[in-house]
Amino acid sequence: MTIGLQNGMPQQTAVPTERHWAWHDLEYYAFVHFGPNTFTNQEWGSGLEDPKVFAPTNLDTDQWCRVFKDAGMKAVILTAKHHDGFCLWPSKLSTHTVRESGFGRDVLAELSASCKKYGLKMGVYLSPWDRNHPKYGTPEYNDVFVGMLEEVLGGKYGEIFEVWFDGANGEGPNGKRQVYDFARFNQTVRKLQPKAVIFSDAGPDIRWVGNEDGYAGKTNWYTIDRDRYVPGTPLYAELTEGKKGGKDWVPSECDVSIRKGWFWRASEDTTVKTPEKLLDIWLGSVGRGSNLLLNVPPDRRGQISPADEKALMEFKKMREKLFANPLDSINGGFSSGSQNHGWVWTPDESDKSPTWAIRFPNPTECNMVEIREILGGGQAIAGWKVSGLAKDGWHEVTRGTTIGRRRIVQFSKVKVSELKLEITESLGTVSLLMPFTAYFAEP
Repeated sequence: MTIGLQNGMPQQTAVPTERHWAWHDLEYYAFVHFGPNTFTNQEWGSGLEDPKVFAPTNLDTDQWCRVFKDAGMKAVILTAKHHDGFCLWPSKLSTHTVRESGFGRDVLAELSASCKKYGLKMGVYLSPWDRNHPKYGTPEYNDVFVGMLEEVLGGKYGEIFEVWFDGANGEGPNGKRQVYDFARFNQTVRKLQPKAVIFSDAGPDIRWVGNEDGYAGKTNWYTIDRDRYVPGTPLYAELTEGKKGGKDWVPSECDVSIRKGWFWRASEDTTVKTPEKLLDIWLGSVGRGSNLLLNVPPDRRGQISPADEKALMEFKKMREKLFANPLDSINGGFSSGSQNHGWVWTPDESDKSPTWAIRFPNPTECNMVEIREILGGGQAIAGWKVSGLAKDGWHEVTRGTTIGRRRIVQFSKVKVSELKLEITESLGTVSLLMPFTAYFAEP
């Protein structure tokens, strides 16, 4: 629905659904790559592995969830089936599962119980590619995969918040590739888990950010034209920025591993990202309005390794320190004709450059601002700048394009008595949480 006009441009027509609202609120959660590859030092297994290679010595999903909870994460997505076809649950539709491994335990069931215990949401990664299943590459395999979705999503493992579809499509054991029926796969998810968001290169709910480095675009639109893309699309570079004025609400999720690889290897203990690097990634994902999906793979015990846990906890301390010094303002107000509705700012359509100012009791050092857009009417802000009032007058301190749910911007330290946010371009009616917040973020 078109809300109004601003600067002669139509308002965004795409808006979030209820399932999107729940997803946006999560911000930061864990990816868990775990399976035979953990024990073979492979990233993509062949599907020919003896299932008995999967032999964790002390699997403890409670330990995973305790670490994730303490790290400030709100959910976890597990690779229930990777490209090798190995199922972390005893699927009746495969002979390459935990049942045949000799380990025997249902990892999905244990993780589900642990998520409930620690108050985390649970998601599943299910690769349609299957390098083990004999029916892969035939029409019957789509029936098999739908059956697997029914096993995982049918209620045994509780409510699932996200279903993560990988677009990889290689050869199966018969040398054939599969024609995936993603429309049917998506319909099955909708039927069994109506609250879950579906992720793939093409959505339909959440899109890949177009890289595995964990960074959203500095311009980050939540909208695309969804029918332009398919899972595995060669147009993935477009997904980083999204499309201004796109007709579908498909926000980006930023995936990255805490280590060099996605599955645990002892040889990669020295590649664990530093807390400083993790903070930079967080600012480039959550700080640009996206969600961060950080892969933290269990080791061969079946536990999060000490090196990974240490990095996560130091990273949490750095985030807390970053926001430890919000700057108090003595007052704030609009510098242009706008309507003030409590904590929502909705400039009228004639206001070409709506601004909001916060003033400090004394000249104050600051180097970071946080701005939040209210998205009920869609994502509208396409340009903004922040200026500071110093002894010698006003100076621009930072500027950008999109804001979205949350925009955190750091800049060189300035000493000012006032900060002013100006919206320089929008697609229609703008709504912000106000006032925007200024910080002095200690290094």
